[in-house]
Amino acid sequence: MLKVFFYLRKISLFLILSLSIFANPIYANKRILRIGAIPDQNQEILDKRFNLLSKELSEQLNIKIKYFPVVDYIAAVTSFRTGDLDLVWFGGLSGVQARIQTPNSIVIAQRDIDREFKSVFIINKSLLIKETKNIKDLKLLKGLRFTFGSENSTSGRLMPQYFLDIAGVKFNDFKGKRVGFSGSHDATIALVNSGAYEAGALNKQVWDKNVEKNPKRTKNAKVFYITPPYVDYHWLAQGNLDKIFRRGFTKELKAAILDLNSKDEDQKEILLMFNAKKFVEANSKQFQKIESIARKLKKIR
Repeated sequence: MLKVFFYLRKISLFLILSLSIFANPIYANKRILRIGAIPDQNQEILDKRFNLLSKELSEQLNIKIKYFPVVDYIAAVTSFRTGDLDLVWFGGLSGVQARIQTPNSIVIAQRDIDREFKSVFIINKSLLIKETKNIKDLKLLKGLRFTFGSENSTSGRLMPQYFLDIAGVKFNDFKGKRVGFSGSHDATIALVNSGAYEAGALNKQVWDKNVEKNPKRTKNAKVFYITPPYVDYHWLAQGNLDKIFRRGFTKELKAAILDLNSKDEDQKEILLMFNAKKFVEANSKQFQKIESIARKLKKIR
């Protein structure tokens, strides 16, 4: 009986000691901040972009940060909802979807270019169609093989579909009474450039970057129409990060992102990878129109 008493006492002391150790902030901060992003471009580009950012934020915030790639847009939204990702780089539509499914989430920031973002409609150069600034001319795409990017992309599907609707163009107006979904902006460029599809819509920033850096990838394609501006990409954080890491952590995280500065060489490289001069303030109210359009097009029910 005495042996049992001492055995139970030893277990109790061990449990008390263990709890006191792991309650210590030093050990609490061993928790990894898990970053994710919608896979809107070539994975090699995304890996470099978010691994560089993770390293920089890790040093500034003095915690471990790791980037976790996901297979598609839906996986990004789902992983955020289940808490498997703490901070995610979403597009306008995917961010709205994520916030609806994760009510306590917080919009942290966006790039300077995201306040007035644009999509571009491109066509294969074999087509004898001239570039236009008139949205009604989108009807000239009727009868062509047409592809969007991801089904849940803001700049590669939602907003292009919205502008097509304004011009009176429906999915069944394209060849085969259907449209394609390439999966990413880079893939849309490749498909139109190769002639597999005659036309497509994508993120203008990705198009411009490819024209500048990869002219061979765009040599057989050209711009047909550039859309009006709309709000797009942004950082979305879980609402419980202060409880998980430390008091005031969410504000620290936001400040670290907003303070990224091109005068610092490492931070300059990160901003270049994001095709931005800086990150700026953002809030959920900015995306009310995106949500309204998404509901109208049945991307949110």
